[in-house]
Parts: sequence; structure tokens; C-alpha cells
Amino acid sequence: MKPRLFYILFLLLPALAQAQETAHVYGKVTGTDQAPIFPANIAIPGTSYGTVTDENGNFELEVPAGEDIVIVFSFIGYRQIRVSRKLSANQRIEINQILEQTSLNLDEVTVMEQYDRTTTITRIDIKTLDMLPNVSGNIESILATLPGVSSQNELSSQYSVRGGNYDENLVYVNDIEIHRPFLIRSSQQEGMSFVNPDLVSSIEFSAGGFESSYGDKMSSVLDINYRRPYEFGGSASLSLLGGSLHLEGASKNRKFTHISGLRYRTTKYLLATLETKGEYNPDFLDFQTLLLYRLNPKWELSFLGNIAFNRFHFVPETRSTDFGTYRNPLNLVIYYEGQEKDKFDAYTGALTLQYRPTDNMTLKLISSAFASDEQENYDILGEYLINELDNRIGSETYGDSILNIGVGAMQDHGRSDLNAFVYTLSHLGTNSSGNNTLKWGAMWRHERIFDRISEWEVIDSTGYFVPYDGEEIILFDATKSKNQLFSNRMNAFIQNTYMIEKDSVRYFLNAGIRGSYWDMNREFFISPRATLSIEPNWKSDVVFRIAAGYYYQPPFYKELRYPDGSLNKSVKAQRSIHFVIGGDLVFSAWDRPFKFTTEIYYKKLDNLIPYKLDNVRIEYAAENIAKGYAVGLDMKIFGEFVPGAASWISFSLMKTEEDIIGDYYFDDEGYTIRPGYYPRPTDQRVMVGIYFRDYFPGNPDYKVHLNLIYGTGLPFSPPGIERYDLIFRMPAYKRVDIGFSKVLKREYSTLKEGNPFRRFKSIWISAEIFNLLDVKNTVSYRWIKTVSSQSGVPGAFAVPNYLTGRRFNLKLTANF
Repeated sequence: MKPRLFYILFLLLPALAQAQETAHVYGKVTGTDQAPIFPANIAIPGTSYGTVTDENGNFELEVPAGEDIVIVFSFIGYRQIRVSRKLSANQRIEINQILEQTSLNLDEVTVMEQYDRTTTITRIDIKTLDMLPNVSGNIESILATLPGVSSQNELSSQYSVRGGNYDENLVYVNDIEIHRPFLIRSSQQEGMSFVNPDLVSSIEFSAGGFESSYGDKMSSVLDINYRRPYEFGGSASLSLLGGSLHLEGASKNRKFTHISGLRYRTTKYLLATLETKGEYNPDFLDFQTLLLYRLNPKWELSFLGNIAFNRFHFVPETRSTDFGTYRNPLNLVIYYEGQEKDKFDAYTGALTLQYRPTDNMTLKLISSAFASDEQENYDILGEYLINELDNRIGSETYGDSILNIGVGAMQDHGRSDLNAFVYTLSHLGTNSSGNNTLKWGAMWRHERIFDRISEWEVIDSTGYFVPYDGEEIILFDATKSKNQLFSNRMNAFIQNTYMIEKDSVRYFLNAGIRGSYWDMNREFFISPRATLSIEPNWKSDVVFRIAAGYYYQPPFYKELRYPDGSLNKSVKAQRSIHFVIGGDLVFSAWDRPFKFTTEIYYKKLDNLIPYKLDNVRIEYAAENIAKGYAVGLDMKIFGEFVPGAASWISFSLMKTEEDIIGDYYFDDEGYTIRPGYYPRPTDQRVMVGIYFRDYFPGNPDYKVHLNLIYGTGLPFSPPGIERYDLIFRMPAYKRVDIGFSKVLKREYSTLKEGNPFRRFKSIWISAEIFNLLDVKNTVSYRWIKTVSSQSGVPGAFAVPNYLTGRRFNLKLTANF
């Protein structure tokens, strides 16, 4: 303390010696994500006037009066801001400055490592999204390269984390919980995710062991904050898959800011590579806006709005798929009639009132509403042939059909619609005092869901309907129901983060508790959670973490619905108890910075609701009849494998199984078999993700971005059977996307008069190759039935449904 006090007095002596009149400037320095920047530098160049911000981003600076001055705000990894002022004697003014992260390559690793290493939260650099080769255009695509995350469908924004399913992930945007559509069966129908990458300022993600301030889901949390602009700007992009436009700006006094984005996307070009040929017309459009007005230094009002229109129209014509084995190669040919027309519209609005009674306290009152209007309409008739292929090498008919082993027809019919309304009122509070940060919150939510389902399937094989009883027509599968659900949820939490330093070792403890209640099943539960981090005073820069907690997931709607469409309103919350041990090490190699992160986890699962997964559709058993576990190891190394370009490699091992309590079946000899534990539908044992960046030596304006994902095969089971333990394995998922980009104008560079790019802040063009190796990845199976068959040939065939093939894309992006 004494040397620090002496240093401050030493800095002030020249100012005192000047004996001139002075004024004062005070305020707060934050990033575009509204997080305080510490310690930011505030100084007047060429003088001794200067200071730094405290841990809350606040500062106060004495400045000379009666003359023009330039105040410089700066911090490593952020763009420097210069503000000109002329103050009168004893005048006191407030300047709240927002600093924006720089886009210089050499700063990226530094910026990435500024996040809080003492939690299980990982911060993702938003600049990695600009040139990422991305089929879906969704921000969630980058998550697939992180350890513990599995996403085996490039058309979908959905993902599973550490053995959980798609419904077990929390997503927040500016403290607003985001909801997904309910009826989507296939990734072809799925539009863009809620998050607009053009508006994002920060991305934080936790794969488990997250704190009590986040809600009641069992697997992960994705926390997004949109940018608060400080001047006019925007961006535009155009590609073969659609385009986007965003505009942002602020008033002269910066009390009012706005940022809005418009996106359009079509996957017609990609769907043309599928084996089912026909007329695909997917059209996805959405508009988002964030409006913010600072009423005074203490009060602030903001509005977040989103409108999404998703349409999918499909007229199938033919399909030809080779499947089977080398010894028994088969081919399926289907001739279609009919069409499918779907609509998935969503509307979100949220109003946030923020009050800062002191510099250390923030209070928020948030009201939000979500509405979903979804419709599925299809009538598709398919007439199919299953043929055996000639596998004799050298034969004149090699690869041709030599024997028909099945002929039939099938008709799929659907008329389903769902309307959901979710109204939420919540309060959030934060108070910082010394080494303590206290957070609390409470929420009330009202839900109204109207659902009508009418789906059936008929299979006719060689004149016989399947199933066949010789007397009447029986539908192979039929679901018909009409439901209404009205309910209320309430929850509250409180947590505290405390730091203590002892013997040069820093300890960070985050502990909190949640309480939740749902009036539908009258269930109340308590969720304690805690994280302890230790930063030892070692020569190596290392941090150790241990986290544990209870994570309940009360049913929303899909978990309540039986396969026949009826509801079980007494379903209880599923529970996952997390145990996470990990740490990270920051080190240098080849004179460049790197960080190695690893976590070992175990999740004890009970009160589980078994489910089956088909493409992206989850069909629940609607009963809490299972228990299970998930155990695994996650590792990631991040750094400059190429000087000035940050990349990473992640590797995961995972095993997740469940056991339906008391289940059994009889084998062919009449013996009772109890299956015990069996793999869950998300049991992916090995996952590898690589995001790699490079540039041409001597010319960094030419860049290469590579995205590689490998995951071992997922389990799947036949439809229409009650057993969950009867499973097979899909082939491994293997995909490589690569992009080549040329920067036509760098930010802050000056071009000659007459150059068409001169007025842009930055502009680049990219050439992308999706699915570089043209691997046929399986997303699901079409089960074809026959009544009778040739000797040794079964009467049911699992025909793979493949994802998209190789495609080339051009993309032009400009910032202004």
C-alpha cells in the first residue's frame, strides 16, 4: 500500500506545482457488452494528467481549465477513443465512454484471455464468426467445435451438450430467455436461430456446472449480449444462401442508441444435393431491433424485438438410395406424389427498465412476451421398390438391379398446428462491494399452449396393408389429439461471488441457491450450486476449478405429451447433479500465447423421461421412469498455431446411459430379460472439433478458415416399438468446411480516390466449400416395411437419410 500511495502522490506533484485552475471529469468506461473495463487508461497526452478505472470501470480525472484538451481512453485489445473538451474553472462533467474491441489479428488471443477464468463460463471471440464457413448462418455453429458439444446436423442450430438433448440448453439474449419452435420434425424445416450474429457483442457458454443465476435446464447455458453502438455504422452480406443487413447508431448526446438487423436465408441450393429430388422452397426471414434510451445517469430503458417468418414448401418427385452391405447391396427407389407446406412464425418482445442507485448496484425489471404460430400440412404418397444389386466385380451388370425383393406404397398425412404464448416478468439485481459480488433475481411466467395434431401413415406392401390382419385396413402409425395447457411458473435465486487472497494464493468462491415452483404439477424444488477456483502463486499461469450443483428441468410441453398425443400433466422435473473438476494453463510456445483447458465431469441423472430422437424431433415417453448418468473428459488447446491467427482444437470422451426402472421383456424362449442400462440417444463416445485459421505468408489479406468436426455414431432405434433399449448405431459423422477470403479493404486503411471500396470501413469476399470431402452423413433412417420376403431377407429395412453433399458458396461482406 505505501509504495502505491507514494507513486500516486508522485504523479500529482507536477499538477500541484502548476498552480492553475482545474476542472473534473468523471464517468465509467465499459465495453460494447456493458461490462466494466479495468484498468482502462484515461489521460491527456503530453501532460501528467491521467488516471485508471477501478474494478467497476469508474474513474475521476482532474484536468486543466480554460483550454482545449484531448482526453484519451485506451486499454489493451480495445480501440483508442479521443474526446475533445474545454472546461471552465471548477466545472464538473460526466463522460461515460464505450470502448470497442480491435480487429487486429495479433490482439485476438489477448482479448480472448480477459474473461473470468475462475468460472465454468467460456467467452467466445465474436470475430471468429465473420469468416467462419457456415452452412446454417447460425451463431451456434461455432459451438460444435467446442469440447463437450455435439451437433451432427449442419442445417440445424440445435446441439447437445455432455449427453443432454436439444431441449436441455438455456439460451439468453440480453437476459431474455429464448424459446424455440415446437413442431419442427426435420432440419430442412428449421429456419435461422434467434441470435443475429451481426448484432452480437459478447458470447459466453458453459457446458456444465454453471451458476445459480442461470435457469432450470440440465445441460448448458449460452449467454448472448447485443452491442450498444456509439456512432452510426452497419454491415451487409450477400451469398448464394441469402443475405443480411444491419444498421446501428446513436444520438449526439448518446442517450439514445439503436441497432437493428434484417436476415433472409434459403437452403434451396443445399437441399438440391439430397437424395430425395423435387422442388424445395425454404424461405426464412427475420428482423430484430434493440432500442435503448438513457433517461438520466441512473435510469435506462431498452426494448428488444424480433419477428421471424419461416416457410417450407416441398414437392417431392423421386428418391434413389443405395444402402445395405457389401455382401448384400440394396437399392431403394421411390416415386412421389403430393406436397408439404409448413409455417413456423415467432414473435418476441422484451422491455427492460434499468436503475443504478449507486455505482456498485444495478437493478433491472424485465417484461417479455413470446408467441409462436406453427402449422404442418402434408399429404405425400410414395410408391417404392427395393432391389438387390449385382455385387460381382467384373460383371457386366455390376451395380445394376438383379432382383426385386419388395414392392409397396406408403402415404403420410399430417394436419397439425400449435400456438404458444409465454409471458414473463422478472427482476434482476447486482451489488458489488469490495471483493463481493451479490446477485439475486425472481421471475413469474405464464404459459398458454393450444395444440392440435392429426398424423397418420399407411403402408401397402404387395397389396397388403402393414400391419396386416387379413380382414381390415390398419394404420401403421396414427396420432390424433387436441390439447390446451395453461400454467404458471415462479422461481428465485440468490448468489454471491467472493474473492480472498492468502499467502499469495487467490481463492474465488461462487455459491448460490435457486427455488422453483410450477402450479401444473404443484412441484417445488431447491437447487444449490457452487464453484471454487484457486489461482496459486506458481511460476506457471494456472487456475484450478471445482463445481457442483443440482440442476432440475421441469417439463415444458413436449415432455408432457405421450406418443399418442395425450398429455400427462403429473410429470415431474428431471434432475441432473453435476460434478466438474478442471483447470486451465496459459503458456507460451514458439514465442506465441496458448491456453490448455481440461474438465472431467460426472452427471447423476434421475427422474428421467426416456425419449427417441428422429432427425431433430424428440418424442418423449411422458413419464419419469428412468435413471442414468453421463461421464466424460473435455480438452481444448487454444492459441496462435500460426502467428497472429488464433485457432483451437478440442477433444472429448463421453458416455451416457439410462435404465428404465422395472422394465423387462420376454425372449423367443419365454425367458424374462431385464435390459438394465443402455445408451441414451445422445451417447456419442468420441468428438473432435477443429477451428483453424491461416493466411498467405507475406500477405495476410488472403486468409483460410477451416472447420472440422468428427463424432462417433449415435444410437437409434426402430419406430413404433415400446422398447428403448433396442438400438443400433449410425455411422460416424465427418465433415470439413473450408473458406478462402480476400480482404479488399482493411479497417482504418486509406484507399485512393476513385476506388469503389473507399467509402467502406472494411470489405472482403469469401469462397467457401461446404462438406469438402463430400461425405454422406446419416441424420436418420426411413423404415421400409414388407409383408413377405425372400429367404434370409428381413421384412423391415432401415434406409439412411443423408445430409447435404458438397457445395460451393460465394459471400461478399462489407462494414460501413
